[in-house]
Amino acid sequence: MQIPKLIVREYLQSLGVPGLAGAALVVLALAYGLAGLLPDWQSLQSLSQQTSEAREYLAKVEDGTVVAPVVPQRQLDDFRSKLPSQPQATVAIDKIYALAAQERITLSRGEYSLGVDPKTHLARYQILLPVRGSYPQLRRFLHALLGQLPAVVLEDVEFQRKKIADTDLTGRIRMTLYLSRS
Repeated sequence: MQIPKLIVREYLQSLGVPGLAGAALVVLALAYGLAGLLPDWQSLQSLSQQTSEAREYLAKVEDGTVVAPVVPQRQLDDFRSKLPSQPQATVAIDKIYALAAQERITLSRGEYSLGVDPKTHLARYQILLPVRGSYPQLRRFLHALLGQLPAVVLEDVEFQRKKIADTDLTGRIRMTLYLSRS
């Protein structure tokens, strides 16, 4: 069904300028209202969906089908409990020397200093070890060191070869062993 143009024109003329202005304002108000409410309505739908998902997750945690998330402070406490204690520093250093002996690496007399990290309040044992061995040996040693002593942080590794034909490298490894202060 089509409305003839003549009827539309007569109706608009009967409204006059004030009527047309009012109709235009009503249309603009509706458009503005929809543009303002639509994003809020969408966010409301999203929040209600998240709420229902959170309720389902909470029910699963209470049933025991899902493990509860770990609180950051608990993670930090677990991390600190896994670190060796300060009296066990000699055991960790013996492990470093045992790994070096396993790879047949020569470790010269090292420098050791014990301190406390001001940010983490953990005991920090800084170790500087002069080393000598082939590149594959040193690489395997460092890999085993990081794999078996997760509390060790390599800070600096420096190798050099006296002559190009030499197979042995000399160098220094600077590392820090973090210890709990319990």
